[in-house]
Amino acid sequence: MTVLDRADLSLLQAVQSNNRLTSEELAGLVNLSPTACQRRLKRLRAKGVIEADVSILSPRAVGRQVTMIVLVSLERERADIVDRFKAAIRNTSEVMIGYYVTGDADFLLIVTARDLEEYEQFTRRFFYENHDIKGFKTMVVMDRVKASFALPIKV
Repeated sequence: MTVLDRADLSLLQAVQSNNRLTSEELAGLVNLSPTACQRRLKRLRAKGVIEADVSILSPRAVGRQVTMIVLVSLERERADIVDRFKAAIRNTSEVMIGYYVTGDADFLLIVTARDLEEYEQFTRRFFYENHDIKGFKTMVVMDRVKASFALPIKV
């Protein structure tokens, strides 16, 4: 586990809100030099504390109007089956987020499609053709109320 000091936490808090801040802007926010900010961010990325720098897109703007939350149950919860399904999730662009969970389902997926017809085609290909899947339940998202990957950080 990486030990994070107050400056690291301040940097992480700042880049979560806006990863386009310049080194100079970050320096002013966290009371470090621009060079120190760059060095710390490079270390935080190398250690995997910062997993990715991304932009959150408007689904409608890119033609992905329909979002579904899908609960997936596997036939058996064997390591090879779970690993195979995790790989399928990682390699499928329609799956935006995939969680291996406890409870009534084995996985929770956030899936996007242009329309319900495209989602139906996806379900046939991704779920029905996979013999490791016992079943799935789909909930259609009516409205995206919040889209964020920001974690609460106490500085």
